[in-house]
Amino acid sequence: MNVSKADFHGDPNVGLYGVVTDKFVILPDDSVDVSGLNAKVVYSTVARTELCGIFISANSNGVIIPRIITEREEKRIREGIKKIDKNINILKLDINETCLGNLILCNDKAAIISPALEKHSDAISKCLNVPVVTGTVLDLEIVGSLCVATSRGFLLTINGEEGEFEFIKKNLKVSGDIGTVNFGGTYPKSGILANSSGALIGKLTTGPEIARIEEALGFLED
Repeated sequence: MNVSKADFHGDPNVGLYGVVTDKFVILPDDSVDVSGLNAKVVYSTVARTELCGIFISANSNGVIIPRIITEREEKRIREGIKKIDKNINILKLDINETCLGNLILCNDKAAIISPALEKHSDAISKCLNVPVVTGTVLDLEIVGSLCVATSRGFLLTINGEEGEFEFIKKNLKVSGDIGTVNFGGTYPKSGILANSSGALIGKLTTGPEIARIEEALGFLED
């Protein structure tokens, strides 16, 4: 497994800027070395910002993009993804909610979505090609911010409750743990870019935090 520290133009909150699956990575530019993730890269901004991780949700089967993406950005992502695999689905959700990366927690086995997206669960399920359930963490709808997941494991915010942990474990069909990133940060997704091959973790993350992340994401099983 390839696990290393990283930053995006000096910001340790690397998860805000990237979307990672086992097949592909979406980033605004090449300032982060993602070679250890063993996935092909598509470069594009979203809504004229670098915050791909906030606005986009994806697994290996599909990509979900927000209505505020520009035509040029959408074309770049669609063309880039299709070059990687023509069978990957792309869904543009024309709804008020645009921070889809914050509202959807998924891997290649299942997806947990915010109640705000419940009306679109069928479309999301079809795009990602996985079963979809609705859920919250700490009564907050930003399930995608409070947990980071791959098809090997997940890391839930250290403030997560036992029932929420078991709910995620049951539905995503992987084991996990609770923890922090970037020296106590309680939003795991903000500081981690990860897939089944490896992880890039915010440069402020401590040794004990990294050890917990590696175990939670299943990297110590090999």
